[in-house]
Amino acid sequence: MDNELQIEKKSVPFNRTHQAIEAERMLRRIKDDFQDNPAAMDYFYDLYEQVYCKGESLHADQKVVGTMCVQVPDELIYAAGGVPVRLCNGFYTDDQVGAEFMPAKSCSLVKATLGMLDKRSTLPFVDKVENIILPATCDQKRKAGSMISEMGYDVYDMEVPPVKESEEARLYWRRSVHNFAVSLKGITGKKITKASLKEALAKVAAAQKAYRKLHTLRKAAPSILLGKDAFMVTNAYFFDKIENWTEAVNRLNAELEQRIEEKITAAQRRAPRLLFTGSPAIFPNLKLPVLIEESGGVIVADETCSSNRMLYDMVAVDEHNTENMVASIADNYLKPCTCPIFTKNEDRKRKLLNMAKEFAVDGVVYQAFSGCQVYQMEHSSVAKALKAEGIPMLFVESDYSPDDMGQLSTRIEAFIESLKAKRRRKR
Repeated sequence: MDNELQIEKKSVPFNRTHQAIEAERMLRRIKDDFQDNPAAMDYFYDLYEQVYCKGESLHADQKVVGTMCVQVPDELIYAAGGVPVRLCNGFYTDDQVGAEFMPAKSCSLVKATLGMLDKRSTLPFVDKVENIILPATCDQKRKAGSMISEMGYDVYDMEVPPVKESEEARLYWRRSVHNFAVSLKGITGKKITKASLKEALAKVAAAQKAYRKLHTLRKAAPSILLGKDAFMVTNAYFFDKIENWTEAVNRLNAELEQRIEEKITAAQRRAPRLLFTGSPAIFPNLKLPVLIEESGGVIVADETCSSNRMLYDMVAVDEHNTENMVASIADNYLKPCTCPIFTKNEDRKRKLLNMAKEFAVDGVVYQAFSGCQVYQMEHSSVAKALKAEGIPMLFVESDYSPDDMGQLSTRIEAFIESLKAKRRRKR
């Protein structure tokens, strides 16, 4: 980093940095452009303002361990005395920094993450991160590992098998997770014990229970929670204190149950119900979900690694000894995973079809970041599966740039109008 950037980082107050301004702009849009937001959402809005607009740190007295993927077992990091903070980044500001040394057709998420880690970011939790856990999932994240190491971080590579159906893959992943559990002592300075792992499992399970209830409440018709708020809730899990997050989700659930009783809805009764899937929507790059709901649709469900896939499945333990618990954690992170990096992914198509039915969706919006090959390659087979069931799908290839907002708005409005017309024809 050159001297000019060092001076700028030290001299400019955080709330006047590019990141803070970008976060503030999206946060204001999410809060102020929609009426009657649930009161319980104020916790999450304030949290984003505290961290992303004011630059306050949440984990000043704890060992922060950076993670690059939902496949990193949070339970093990908690059990070793650390705090997992997911580094997947949604800032266009950092995307532009990453573009200076990444190939032009790279995924925006990877470019933004590397841009953030390039020491030019002013985000509060980055300076605390020394160790980064990087599962070998998509090719771009895998190759980013050496670049991150060159930036001065200690990178731990977790090996993920290319398939998940075989017994060989299961055993391979179990060994990978076991080795990670052992290696964490060298990262946090604390060895995982039976008691600490059991406590960590309970802590994450409480969060999953709260999230599962929220997931179920989103099935209500008419919708009682907008998708933009659901994304804010799940994104907050990346960096919040897990106990605080769980308590806040439980408060939101209680308010949503009350709204059902009082027949208070979050969208118009006839608003098309949409399922969001593909490349993850990560704050502040929530432009597509916000555009969808500004255009009269409502996202009632989502299947991405920044939301549904993150917390929905709990770890099932047969015996509470350390070896069995680690093996159970490994199985839980592999078997239900619907990431498109696997060579076969019938599970993902089956899950999307089941969710479309359970949430009574009118259509699917499939986002793929420019340069995100795995989601781009898989979209045609997903579209075919949805078409066979009569479910319309809008495929959107985009990036973090705000320049395509007008074009995206036009396409989304046309898609939503087509869904409304289809519903009218059925009456």
